[in-house]
Amino acid sequence: MKLQESGENYLETILILEKEKGSVRSIDVANHLDFTKASVSRAMSILREAGYLVMEKDGNLKLTDEGREKAWSVYEKHCQIKRFFMEALEVSEETAEKDACRIEHVISDETFEQMKLWLETADAMEALGSDQQ
Repeated sequence: MKLQESGENYLETILILEKEKGSVRSIDVANHLDFTKASVSRAMSILREAGYLVMEKDGNLKLTDEGREKAWSVYEKHCQIKRFFMEALEVSEETAEKDACRIEHVISDETFEQMKLWLETADAMEALGSDQQ
């Protein structure tokens, strides 16, 4: 199932909150995104029906394997795009963060892979430079 941008954002948010807090509830997602509890509840229902997450008896949200894979994919894109904007284009962190959050949902695989390659090459060049000092 192809997720819309909002669904990808919810999965990414759950992943981030899980890393920060260990367990995640719908109210945590609502507070983090500054959304109403009702809109988050509706989104969680859709994501559960699509097989991306489960809600445990204690109310904690758990990503399924498919949900975790999708969340990591979006999160990786976000981090790499933000880093590319900051390092290659010298964009401010605030602007890079905002732009990455939007672009992560629509960037082509080809362009994303080229960004990652550019960053890997820059890392290798930096490592070579520090080895020669």
